[in-house]
Amino acid sequence: VQLQASGGGMVQAGASLRLSCAASGRIFSNNAVGWFRQAPGEEREFVATISWNGGSTYYADSVKGRFTISRDRAKNTVFLRMDGLKPEDTAIYYCAAARGSYAGAARSSYLYWGQGTQVTVSS
Repeated sequence: VQLQASGGGMVQAGASLRLSCAASGRIFSNNAVGWFRQAPGEEREFVATISWNGGSTYYADSVKGRFTISRDRAKNTVFLRMDGLKPEDTAIYYCAAARGSYAGAARSSYLYWGQGTQVTVSS
């Protein structure tokens, strides 16, 4: 499985971005997918995850109500819509495919990782 994250950019606080995670391979459509982010000098942290069929989602408290994860199984793509961006959202965002159909916040649950896309939010 190869994952390609895209859609990052440099925006001002309050703006919106939509990240995309495109994948190759059949396993992607049957597995949960998550988004993580890593700011300079910080640990990689969980952002959001979506189950294999999109029926279940889970968010970090820091993004709940502002970010929305969704997926298009026909296109093998997972999206992360980010509204109300804040400077503290600045990070490299990574998508990852989990080992199973459902996954939580633990990085160990995710087997395949994309290369990341930079999101920079200025105040």
